[in-house]
Amino acid sequence: MIGSRIVVKLGGTIILLFLIVLLPVGFVIERIFSGFYYNEVREQNVGLSTQYATIIANTNNSSVIPMIEMMAGFSQIKLYIVDSRGRIIANSGIPDLVKGTLLPTEEIFPLSQGKAIEKVYMEPSTGKRYLVSGQPIINEQGFLGGVYVMSSIEGIDQSLQNVRAMLLLSGVGAFFLALGFTYILSKKLSHPLIQMEKAARKIAKGDLDTRVTVRSTSDEIGSLAQAINDLAFDLQRVRDSRREFFANISHELRTPITYVEGYAKALKDKMYQSEQEKEQYLDIIYEESVRLSNMIGDLFDLSKMDEGKISLQMEWVDLSEVMEGAIHKSVFRARKKGLDIEYSVQDRLPLAYCDGNRMTQVFINLLDNAIRYTEKGRISVTMWQEDGIKIAVTDTGMGIPEAELPYIFDRFYRVEKSRSRQYGGTGLGLAIVKNLVELQGGTIFVTSELEKGSRFELTFPNVAETETRGEDR
Repeated sequence: MIGSRIVVKLGGTIILLFLIVLLPVGFVIERIFSGFYYNEVREQNVGLSTQYATIIANTNNSSVIPMIEMMAGFSQIKLYIVDSRGRIIANSGIPDLVKGTLLPTEEIFPLSQGKAIEKVYMEPSTGKRYLVSGQPIINEQGFLGGVYVMSSIEGIDQSLQNVRAMLLLSGVGAFFLALGFTYILSKKLSHPLIQMEKAARKIAKGDLDTRVTVRSTSDEIGSLAQAINDLAFDLQRVRDSRREFFANISHELRTPITYVEGYAKALKDKMYQSEQEKEQYLDIIYEESVRLSNMIGDLFDLSKMDEGKISLQMEWVDLSEVMEGAIHKSVFRARKKGLDIEYSVQDRLPLAYCDGNRMTQVFINLLDNAIRYTEKGRISVTMWQEDGIKIAVTDTGMGIPEAELPYIFDRFYRVEKSRSRQYGGTGLGLAIVKNLVELQGGTIFVTSELEKGSRFELTFPNVAETETRGEDR
C-alpha cells in the first residue's frame, strides 16, 4: 500500500514535525504583535486618564471639568467623567453615554478603592469597539469620581487582521516549500533503501552478481549498502566454491571408483599375465579404496563439525611424538617427489591438552598440503615452546597469492583452480585443519609468498607444567 512506503512515512514525519514547529511559532508571533499594539493604546489611555484625574483632584475650581471636556473635544479625545456616585458629568464625543447616566455600581466600586480599571466598550449605535482606561479622582476630601479615556481599537483589529493574513500566507508558502523540500529529501534518503531492497530480493532469487551503489561509507546507509555487497560477494564465492567442489568431488570420486571397477573387472576376467601383475592390480584397488575412504571421511568430519557432534578425546599428549608419526606416514609420498622433510624440535617440550588422533589428522593434512604444492626443495617442520607450543610447517612450493590468503581455510576453496586437476585434492583439508585446531583451543595462521613457499603456524596454549622431553633432535 502507498501509505506503507518509506517515502510517505518519512515525508509525513518531516511535515508533521514542521507543522508542530510552525503552528506554535505563528501563534507566538501573532500574540507578540497583538500585545504590542494593545500596549501602545493602553499606555496612551492610562497616561491621559491619569493626567486628567490628577488635574481635577488638585484643582478646587469647578470649571476645570468643563474645560477638560472642551479640550478633549478640540483634541478629538474621547473621554467621560463620572462623580463619586457613578453619574456621568462630562462627555466628549461619545453619543451613547448621555450625561446624567449612572454607571453600574460594580464598575465604580474599584475606582472608589483607588484602583484603575480597563475594559472594552462597544458603541451600540455604531458597533465600534473601544479600549477604555479609567483612573480614580482622589484628593484629601476622598473619592471624587473617575476619568475614562477611550481609544478605538478598530485600527488595531485591522492591523492584527493584516498580520494574521500575512502570517497565514507565509505559513502556507513555507508549508509548500517544506513539502517540496521534504519530497526531495525523502526521495534522496529512501532511494538507497529502495535500491537495497530490490538488490536484496535479486540476491535472494540467486542473482549474486547484483551490487548496490555505495555513495558513502561514513553513514549507516552506506555501511548497509556495503554490507549487502559483501554478503552478495561472500554468497557468490561460496556458490562458486560449492559448484567447484561438486565438480572436483565428482571427479575425485569417479577416479578411484573407475580404478577399482576397472582392475576388479580385470581380476574377475583373469586379464593378468602373472601373479606379480595380479598383486599390482590388488595394490591399486587397495590404494584407491583407501583414497575413496579418506575423502568420504573428510566429508563426514565436516558434516559432524557443522552439527557440533564431533567427538574429541582430550588428554595430555606429547605433540612431538604425534608429529613424528605423521611425518613417518607422509615421508614416502614426499620422497616420490624428491622432497625432504626436515624435523626440528626444541628440547624438553611440555605436554599439550588435546586429542592425539585428531592432531595426527591435522599434521597429516598439513604435510599432504605442503607435499602436493611443492615440486622441488624441502618441507620443514619446527616445534618449540613460546606462550604454549608452536608448530610450523614450511614448504618451498608455489606459494599462495595474497588475495587468496583470507579464504584458504574456507571449505571447498581451492587455490590455483585452473590447475586443480594437476594437484588433486577436494579443498576440504585446510577447512578440517582449522576446525580441529580451534575446537582444541588452538590457533592457526598462514603466511605465503608466490614462487617461494608457504608457512602454516599453529599455537596450542594449554600445556602441562612438567617437562617431558630430554633428548636432542
